[in-house]
Amino acid sequence: WVPNWFGGGAFAIFLMRQFFLSLPKDLDEAALIDGASFFRIFWSILMPLCKPVLATLAIITMIASWSDFLGPLIYLNSPEKFTISVGIQFFNAVPDVGGEPMQHLLMAACVMSMIPIIVIFFVGQRFFVQGIVMSGIKG
Repeated sequence: WVPNWFGGGAFAIFLMRQFFLSLPKDLDEAALIDGASFFRIFWSILMPLCKPVLATLAIITMIASWSDFLGPLIYLNSPEKFTISVGIQFFNAVPDVGGEPMQHLLMAACVMSMIPIIVIFFVGQRFFVQGIVMSGIKG
């Protein structure tokens, strides 16, 4: 069992596997002929090629962790420690003075919770698209 924030999970394993299967064997064979060790091949040849795929995994893992609802709902008891997704649901469940939730504040909280995800996506968009293309996923 590997936690999601360490890059665990079936999607991460599948994406990395597809990426490594899409690499030509000629890279490894040429480096072996030149006398490189397996660690040197991994560190000098494969790791620089992995940057877009690792960036894609980082973005997807961050989005999944940011929007996680069930884990924090189970583990956290205090409203002061709620994550954004649990806090929005808690905010929706608590009625206003008139008995209805304050929808305008709820929508403002939803928009505020999306801002970090949008910023991170636009910063890493180039790597994200490269990582999906290089991994060999066809859709």
